[in-house]
Amino acid sequence: MKKQLYLHFFLKICVLSLSFLIVFNPVQDVLAFNYMESRGTVILDNILIKGKVINSNNEPMPFATVLVKDTDIKTQTDGDGNFTLEVPSRTSVIVVFFIGYEKNERIVGDQTTFTIQLKESNNNLEEVVVIGYGTQRKSDLTGAVGSIKSSELMQRPAINVEQSLAGKIAGVNVSTNSGRPGGRTSISIRGFSSINASNDPLYVVDGVIWTEGITNLNPNDVESIDVLKDASSTAIYGTRGSNGVIIVTTKRGDKDGSQVRYDNYFAINQLPASRNLDVLNSKEWLFMEEEVFKNASKFDPTGFLAGKYINPVEKRKAYLVGNTLGNRELFTLGQNGLPQPIYDIDWSKETFRTSLSQNHNLAFTGGNPKTNYGFYMGYADDNGIIKESFQKKYNVRAVVDQQMKDWLKVGVTLSYVRKNEGGVDDSNGSYNVIRNVVEMVPFIPFKYSDGTYGYGGDYAGLEKLDNPLSEVYENNILFNSNAFNGSSYANFKILKGLEFTSTLGTNITNDVNPNFSSSKLQGGTRKNSSRISSNETKFWQWSNRFNYNKTFNEKHTINVLLGTEKQKLNYLGWTASTGSMPDDYYTYFNLGAGSTPLAPSSATNSYQMESYFSRLNYSLDEKYLFTVTGRFDGSSRFGKNNQFAFFPSAAAAWRVSEEDFLKNNRTISNLKLRASYGLTGNSEIGSYRSLANLSTNAYIFGNIRSSGSAIDRLANPDLQWEKTAQYDLGLEVGILDNRINFIADAYYKKTNDLLLDAPIPSTSGYSTVTKNIGNMENRGIDFAINTDNIRKKNLTWSTTFNISYLKNKVTALGENNEDIIYGFKEGQILRVGYSVGSIFGYVRDGIYSTDEAAQAKVYGKLPGDVKIRDFNNDGIINAKDRTIIGKGIPDFYGTLSNSFRYKAFDLIVEFQYSKGNDIFNNTRNSSEGRFGIANNYATVLDSWTPTNQSAVLEQVRPTGYSYFMDTRKMSDGSFIRGKNLALGYTLPKYLSEKMGLSSLRVTASTQNFFLSTKYFGYDPELNNYNTAFSQGITYSNYPKPKTYMFGLTLNF
Repeated sequence: MKKQLYLHFFLKICVLSLSFLIVFNPVQDVLAFNYMESRGTVILDNILIKGKVINSNNEPMPFATVLVKDTDIKTQTDGDGNFTLEVPSRTSVIVVFFIGYEKNERIVGDQTTFTIQLKESNNNLEEVVVIGYGTQRKSDLTGAVGSIKSSELMQRPAINVEQSLAGKIAGVNVSTNSGRPGGRTSISIRGFSSINASNDPLYVVDGVIWTEGITNLNPNDVESIDVLKDASSTAIYGTRGSNGVIIVTTKRGDKDGSQVRYDNYFAINQLPASRNLDVLNSKEWLFMEEEVFKNASKFDPTGFLAGKYINPVEKRKAYLVGNTLGNRELFTLGQNGLPQPIYDIDWSKETFRTSLSQNHNLAFTGGNPKTNYGFYMGYADDNGIIKESFQKKYNVRAVVDQQMKDWLKVGVTLSYVRKNEGGVDDSNGSYNVIRNVVEMVPFIPFKYSDGTYGYGGDYAGLEKLDNPLSEVYENNILFNSNAFNGSSYANFKILKGLEFTSTLGTNITNDVNPNFSSSKLQGGTRKNSSRISSNETKFWQWSNRFNYNKTFNEKHTINVLLGTEKQKLNYLGWTASTGSMPDDYYTYFNLGAGSTPLAPSSATNSYQMESYFSRLNYSLDEKYLFTVTGRFDGSSRFGKNNQFAFFPSAAAAWRVSEEDFLKNNRTISNLKLRASYGLTGNSEIGSYRSLANLSTNAYIFGNIRSSGSAIDRLANPDLQWEKTAQYDLGLEVGILDNRINFIADAYYKKTNDLLLDAPIPSTSGYSTVTKNIGNMENRGIDFAINTDNIRKKNLTWSTTFNISYLKNKVTALGENNEDIIYGFKEGQILRVGYSVGSIFGYVRDGIYSTDEAAQAKVYGKLPGDVKIRDFNNDGIINAKDRTIIGKGIPDFYGTLSNSFRYKAFDLIVEFQYSKGNDIFNNTRNSSEGRFGIANNYATVLDSWTPTNQSAVLEQVRPTGYSYFMDTRKMSDGSFIRGKNLALGYTLPKYLSEKMGLSSLRVTASTQNFFLSTKYFGYDPELNNYNTAFSQGITYSNYPKPKTYMFGLTLNF
């Protein structure tokens, strides 16, 4: 009850604040203020001033911004650094600024001509970065924090914010797991800290946690992204900080006057030609079918003589044009008197397409010294490279900040996003479109003359697959999402240096996913069925904090943060489905039309957190920096005996370059050493894992559906948080006036009390119980270097390079450290001493030759069979001969980027790389081994024969399903990717002003323009799963497109 009163009281404060904003400073007052300013400008005689902006080398600075403070009046310097400007009075203040330089302010006075020099901002050491519940100068940081500003994001167009992050910050690995519009993106910071719980970082937007990540955030709305990597930075978030924290600050209007900005891009997307998979055509497949038949006589002579196998040439005669057997017409008689295929379908060519996408954004911003506002709108229409796949996204965001009194500032942010996605299901490799592109045989058509679709069942012996185009057109799969995010804050200046801030935020998401599979489909089990699933998540967060800053004797500076926070999440989901619809007309609009409705299902969960946190920053003479934080968290997700935990951290830094012996050094302009330790937690598990679970099962008795309930999981009141301790050593160096900068961090992360489903005796009636029984560690080095190579009047060139080394190891798995084997065909393993995401299977030592017939016979094999290594030399190949054959986590990864500017042109060339991970291609597992029942990769043409005994593939035989987890299906996942090539041109100021614009910029870019890899498949970066233990497993993923973009940015 007390908590509800607190919440009720704060909501009243927020409502009253908004009321004051409207009543005491309504829109007309803001307009009146601006009107008075502009009116004064008309009454007074304007003064024309001229000037030139130069840098510290006395070189002109083109495109610097020059404005009159507290007005809408502004301009930009031309290509020679010159400007002209009309100012209202001689008391006016002109402000000149340029990215990377300190701003310069001048009072007009009696001057009419100015030469204004801008000094470099010491490589942004005075730049302010966002940290947990506050901000801090970059030079004062004691932790490992990476930052990206809006100017960097806008140079590289991206569909979502996650892609904008890729490769920008050392230690942050961004993987695009699907090329589908709206497809999955996973982000890991400094490796994996959990096995069963989430490894996603915590996302905080404008001080409020976004539980669904930042996919819905428009990249054009972002002002900055700050990534907290070490535990001294993330411990302030306690149980949510073990996987790192990504803090996004959005744009919030402009106090320097009103602006309108419009930007767009149009994109062309296509499958890279070099990534098109080579599969058998009709002639090749039919030849291999005949080879399978011939080899059957040697492989199974008894069955062959008994007529078990049908001669394919004779079989095809039953499918000739004009056959009277009711079969499909697939062949005609050739001149040689043998059946020849009518069709030769390239399913990849038929299924993929060159698609067009577009993106539009419009922003209105403005304000005055007391009020600033922004209204942002966006529309994205992204069409995928597989036919019928798409995403449409609509977003709107409004922000207002109001200085109510000298001691009170309030603000509100509201955003709404609507997404519609559809066309292709890439969530399951078993029967999705991508798999069927590879495995559908080419001699069966997309459609017959009677309008029915061709499928595998049209030819005897084939797997009954639907052709991929019929899957595209007849599987109506939609993903509809609505997301609302809102926050409000009130900041009170109580005393000099003492502030109190209260923030209330909420996320509400609602997803509705209707699916319908037409009766026109003939393969699989989903045909003629409908399904609707829906879920709603509601989250709110209330933070209250005091912040105190004080400097003593001009040497001692302290900052103290004290705060409390409450969070609550509620989830509700349900699913209803049916089959045997009387007509496709109903689709999912009338589930009651189905004659075989399935029982609906629903689920709900909820959790709460209560937290208390503090931080102390101390600076001595701006040389010696210390930070101590602590957070006390309580969560309803854990056992009643362990619901609360304390997470501390400490960090220290020494700015060596501020010491007298280095302060004026011409070579070393910045040198800082850092060290930190912190403890964080992970609470991202199911809400009721500590409790016994009651489940239901249904059964049919006497034509009546009945159900019963039973406990299917034991309670564990001692279940507690996973805890990650992290140690970090950092070095920051700036050389030659910071024209060369590098940052290096070495870290060690150890996670204890991993949450695992541990086996228990079967006599208990249960198989597993969730326990804290595992440990895991990550060791790594993050390194980044930025160089300012050329800095001339009309030419600049800078380089950014980063690399992240990572070594992951499981160090404990319960009392006996027993292996945990799981996944498809038990192809993955957790083993002490090895990386999480290890791949488990057999080692292939080649193919038995005719000279090895005797050796093959020992294992029940023949020449032409796969030779598997017998690890225990017992003469039997079985599960005991499996071993770890790869790992899904790379040894290192990073990015190399070069930026050039020549006059009004700018160019960015960006490469991404990864080395040391392995990938198990499950599509290859089936498409190089299921001879005669589905299509295969063209590699099978080089299979073993008595005259080709050096082949790496076994002899083709009628083996049916042949899934064998061995090293043949493994690929090196290393790659070098041409990630971004972008060319921009900014129209000279005098030309854009003639057009009534403040500025105009055009861009042309290409993404994913180059890929060098040994991986056998579409793309080595694709992955079916986000979980740590399933890294490196792929199965029929939606490919990443190569994209050409053309964009325009207008400022009014």
